[in-house]
Amino acid sequence: MTYILRLLTTATLALSFVTASQAAEFRLGLITPPPHIWTKAAEKFGAELAEASAGQHSVSVFPARQLGNEAEMLQQLQTGALDMAFMTVAEVSNRAPEFGAFYAPYLAQDIAHAGRILRSETASDMLQDLPGQVGVVGVGYGMAGLRQIVSRGDIKTAADLEGLKLRITPFTPILDFYNAVGAAPTPMPLPAVYDALANGQVDAIDMDAELIWLLKYYEHADTIVQSNHMMFPMVGLVSARTWTNLSDDDRTMISELMAKNVDSTIDSYVAKEAGWLSEVEGTGKTYLRVDSSFFGDAINEWNAIWSQKTSSLDALRATAAATK
Repeated sequence: MTYILRLLTTATLALSFVTASQAAEFRLGLITPPPHIWTKAAEKFGAELAEASAGQHSVSVFPARQLGNEAEMLQQLQTGALDMAFMTVAEVSNRAPEFGAFYAPYLAQDIAHAGRILRSETASDMLQDLPGQVGVVGVGYGMAGLRQIVSRGDIKTAADLEGLKLRITPFTPILDFYNAVGAAPTPMPLPAVYDALANGQVDAIDMDAELIWLLKYYEHADTIVQSNHMMFPMVGLVSARTWTNLSDDDRTMISELMAKNVDSTIDSYVAKEAGWLSEVEGTGKTYLRVDSSFFGDAINEWNAIWSQKTSSLDALRATAAATK
């Protein structure tokens, strides 16, 4: 609650005026498919907001890139054409490089540790500059699972990744990581991944356990590498233009309910990730568990690049050490 109160004060000063509360139907966009944990959390947020506002406010949820990819949705948030989004921090980092620090390889020891980092005051403080930098208000963090590697071929060492066309989410921190590894990182939207892996358009993919299992990416794989090499945060966003037109009471209600529901995704992944990985391992595919030593000098190379790009890296590393 301390952070929410700071957020309300900062945003009120940064944005120009407050209007009286009025009924609104908000539009919320996501890239995740309808069964995904993020989409379910967005739908629950909408239902709780309708109940808390006695039907005054409603939320129409648009999953599966119905409103465009994340870059397009972020532009819509900036113009006010879209009111809200549950968005990867990856996309935000394309506009606010400080957030790239969350993708430091092995910043989190495990999925529960990743949750503690995202719930820290250090992480919360990073949201304060978003209205001025990006034109959005960040109310809190969620996440997907830690990143793993699915390959069509045999993988025994990181050298086997060299030259492979490896699907990534299109953002700079992960691009830098796989360039350092020696792979050929290939940005690709989520809906295209299954067919691309099936037909050999890509040789491997960077993905979380939930989608490896539920979307059956393992079906076209020879090797699953459980590397847990990177966390993958999500952030609940409200358009600054939408925020401007909300009353103080509505800002508080929306902030608290959205923060609660994006935060709930952390608990979901902590509870479920081990089970998904166990299911994937049980498919009979070659299953390789590795740690940071697997990637050799690539991690140091990433750290050298990103220590120059963001001042948040040291603070997040100190928080990670304090929350082990």
